[in-house]
Amino acid sequence: MGAPPNDPPTAGTPETGRLKTRPATARDRSGIWHILQPIIRAGETYTLERNMNEEQALDYWFSQSHQVFVAVCGIKISGTFYLRPNQGGGGAHVANAGFAVDPAFRRRGIARAMAIHALEQAERAGFTAMQFNFVIASNMGAIKLWHQLGFATVGRLPGAFDHPRLGLVDALVMYKTLAKSHSNATQSAT
Repeated sequence: MGAPPNDPPTAGTPETGRLKTRPATARDRSGIWHILQPIIRAGETYTLERNMNEEQALDYWFSQSHQVFVAVCGIKISGTFYLRPNQGGGGAHVANAGFAVDPAFRRRGIARAMAIHALEQAERAGFTAMQFNFVIASNMGAIKLWHQLGFATVGRLPGAFDHPRLGLVDALVMYKTLAKSHSNATQSAT
């Protein structure tokens, strides 16, 4: 089942050691592309054009509003995520994030460790909640993880995603309150 959500990230592998999460640098771009390329090409979890080239994908991942991080096992980048405001203006207090794990490192706790780190970073940055706007309903691993970390499914968009293998599938809106001081306002608004 994995570590409880409040435990510090301890993911890693016997071959590469413990996981370390740090801000990404320009030197990480090729390692991040190595992770993003197969995910984008598969077209099963992100609403990105499947034929995006490296420059386009990295421009998106490193958008000005994104704080980008990498998870490193030993010396290899095993995952990456970005953190950003979900919306501007009156919605800027809610965070959003995107995650990608190298296929060679899946099922080793990398996504969980990055998600916990993202939630901690979001709270430190003053965000009061995190929202995922478009979680593909067929992405059961992500949905299970988000539920384990306390996210609620607050909306379902029927047939909103054209999956390359499954056809039209639903997309979920998932939400988690981070700051206790805003929990009453958040709950009364839903």
